[in-house]
Amino acid sequence: MNRGWLRYGVLAVLTVVWGCGESVEETVEEIDSEETLEAEESLSGGDAVRGAELYATYCSLCHGDEGEGYKADQANALSHPEFLATATDEFLRHALVRGRPGTTMSAWHVDAGGPLEDDDITDLIALMRSWQTAPSIDVHGYVPEGVASRAEDLYEIRCASCHGEQGQNGFYMSISNPEFLATASDGYLHHALVVGRQEAGMPAFGNVLTPQQIDDLVVLIRSWQVDPEAPPTVLPEVKESELILNPNGGEPAFELDAEGRVSVKQVEAAYDEGAKMVLLDARLPSEYLHGHISGAVSIPFYSVEQYVEWFDPDVWVIAYCACPHAESGVAAEALRGAGLTKVTVIDEGYDAWVEDGYPITEGPTP
Repeated sequence: MNRGWLRYGVLAVLTVVWGCGESVEETVEEIDSEETLEAEESLSGGDAVRGAELYATYCSLCHGDEGEGYKADQANALSHPEFLATATDEFLRHALVRGRPGTTMSAWHVDAGGPLEDDDITDLIALMRSWQTAPSIDVHGYVPEGVASRAEDLYEIRCASCHGEQGQNGFYMSISNPEFLATASDGYLHHALVVGRQEAGMPAFGNVLTPQQIDDLVVLIRSWQVDPEAPPTVLPEVKESELILNPNGGEPAFELDAEGRVSVKQVEAAYDEGAKMVLLDARLPSEYLHGHISGAVSIPFYSVEQYVEWFDPDVWVIAYCACPHAESGVAAEALRGAGLTKVTVIDEGYDAWVEDGYPITEGPTP
């Protein structure tokens, strides 16, 4: 298996010019202090073949079959060479274990209610390392010298359209998420800005911004860091008696689109009318705890088949997620595959429900 950890690896030559005659290649080498990780094994020591099986079940629907990214909102390119070259195994492990609360990236570890044990996460990291084609480089000792306020207008011009205001709620990944900033070093941020993620749509800002502007952006992003939330102590527990919302209500009238989905407005209308239905939150428990549609039950997309016998074929099931319909689509297909016909998905997802000001609940109960 080629993990891409090359002995005495060197950076590919970049011919563009940075600032006053200094090339991006020269600047990156200076940042890295010419330190390239030699041919060490991945810290994971896992089984990439088994990791591929896990990835196909839990990750590919958002990150793509080969880690190319953005099959769902905010799902970054995991196989991007520049990402893997600077992301340590511990960085990857932390992301899988703790997730990115408030985004579409869930906490996948069993301690957060997810399906993955320690060994599973180790195997997933081994798979990601098998995608690595560029040598790993140590960027993490870099210390920026910048001023956050100087970068505010620059961020609005260059970054906000992709990453959102103050680094959140954009189509691309959240760069102000507490869990992300807890493990992303200043050098990691700096290197990403310099070389970009060009195959994933992020330009190499080292080509167009000065070194000082890059430093200012790093300091601005770091200024958004706050302490991550404490891990959950109580996890949601789905009960058959809580499955149906408004058991004495009437049947909702839905007009499904060509994909078999329903608009959030139609679901909101049925909700206001007290219609009899099942609201199925197909996200992971960590996201459900962070906030869910009031009255919805937590049944993650990968475990729906375990509960098929609970569903009344005469009661509509409306599945939802936040990406905006990748996980809920898998859940709906599982129910349809079991013979249920009154199954649909909220097309715009959970975030549209929140934006419209409809009731949400935090915590482990519907």
